Amino acid sequence: MLVILDILWRKQPESWNRDMNYHLEQAGVQDLELAAPLFNDYRVFYGQQPDLAGAHQFLEARMDNKESALFIAVTGEGAYRQAGGFAQLYPSFSSVTMQRVWILNDLFVAAEQRGKGLGSLLLTGVREFARDTGAKGLELTTMTNNTGAQRLYEAHGYSREDEFFSYHLFF
Repeated sequence: MLVILDILWRKQPESWNRDMNYHLEQAGVQDLELAAPLFNDYRVFYGQQPDLAGAHQFLEARMDNKESALFIAVTGEGAYRQAGGFAQLYPSFSSVTMQRVWILNDLFVAAEQRGKGLGSLLLTGVREFARDTGAKGLELTTMTNNTGAQRLYEAHGYSREDEFFSYHLFF
């Protein structure tokens, strides 16, 4: 079992725009009711069948086993809290540099919240989290036709890797 995420990160990203009415939180099990519907929508976006219960269980297992760091962009308070987007990081390591690397596996902003800066808020927050945890950097993969996301990543300093090829073996 991988148990390396004992950090709870509550720092607000430096570039947070208070006029946006959203703030970033590292999600805990108490936030699953906000995060699971977004995670379900994210999976549907990538062609999976809707499965809200499965999304909830999957995220809860990642949290219980401390296998990921999940961040949500939240607005409102109490019963009026809503999440407009999320980012999920998985831990990895570079054997060559002997340093931690975070994999930005999931980034999603609800369709009705796009264009409001939530993607930037999430990317800024996960970058600061990675730095705060002593990571070498962040890595991500995106579909070749997801040009909107590619523009967002590049605007935040990510560069496309042309030196290495990725291979997959699926079962």
